[in-house]
Amino acid sequence: MTVQPGWYVDPADRETRRYWDGEGWLGAPIPVDATPPDGPPPVEPPPAPAAPEAPTTPATVAPGWPPHPGPGPQAGPGPQPGPGPQPGPGPQPGPGPQPGPGPQPGYGPQPGHGPGWGPQAGPPGWSPQGVPPGWAPQVGPAGWPGRPPEPRPHGLALAGLGSRLTARLIDFALLLALNVLVNGWFVWRLVDETMPYWREVWRRSLAGDSSTDGLPQLGDQAGLLQLVIPVIATALWLAYEVPAMAAGGQTLGKRVMRIQAVSLAENQPLGFARALRRWSPLGMPTLLWYCCGLGLVLQLVDAFSPLFDHPLRQALHDKRAQTVVVQLPRSTDSIPSNDPTQPPGDTP
Repeated sequence: MTVQPGWYVDPADRETRRYWDGEGWLGAPIPVDATPPDGPPPVEPPPAPAAPEAPTTPATVAPGWPPHPGPGPQAGPGPQPGPGPQPGPGPQPGPGPQPGPGPQPGYGPQPGHGPGWGPQAGPPGWSPQGVPPGWAPQVGPAGWPGRPPEPRPHGLALAGLGSRLTARLIDFALLLALNVLVNGWFVWRLVDETMPYWREVWRRSLAGDSSTDGLPQLGDQAGLLQLVIPVIATALWLAYEVPAMAAGGQTLGKRVMRIQAVSLAENQPLGFARALRRWSPLGMPTLLWYCCGLGLVLQLVDAFSPLFDHPLRQALHDKRAQTVVVQLPRSTDSIPSNDPTQPPGDTP
């Protein structure tokens, strides 16, 4: 039996109706409770053929040049086909990155390029970050641009190397005067004991005689004096410097040059233990002066070590005691403490 054309409940979906033309279903379904129109539904136009998607590939870039910096590719009109079916409203490929005059500082490769796109190599010597050849960005601590600021321990500027050297020379002149008073007799006795030996060596050298036979022998007293003199010199240096540094961080030379040794960790006097630790790497080698000048060499290395220490300009004896030498302001002779007019500054 043939079913007459009309609107019937769709057996595939009991909630909708469709039009049966006697041979098959036509048109789109409508809700089952909606009033169906008279006659069959209007014929739907056939869908337009979809245009094939063009692959998104980067445009040709000149050899050796990176992609032009700036925003990613913009959507634009794609290639126009010839006679035939026109493409529908599908995704259109946009122009790829265009070659430019070179990377600009602060720009890198832009995201959003086609598959397989990576950073392009630039001309020889050009960095991928856009930094010109031979240039390196200056970066300070914690991202500080350019050269980092000089540390200011406890709000005070670091002492200059010239001021420190002048202060040390003043102290050495005072120590030399003390040694002349205390150690002068022992030095005179040592010269008197060794003079016959050195006179004979000098006479033979002038005569071209290099033999050592028959040279005057040095007495036991000369060997003892060579030990006593450095010990006295070391003791005088310790008595001059350590108590003064423990109390106020200044010797007489440092007071004249208005510089002071301070602790890196705390705004307090150094104390005897820290002052002794600071003095020992520079003062104790005095005991080795008689060993072919070895003690003097060690002291010179310590004295010139601030030239190679940055940014605190610490000598080896400063590193041992964790101290630093600062320049005092003109208005005071000591470190400002809890003074609101003196900002704390940048501590290392």
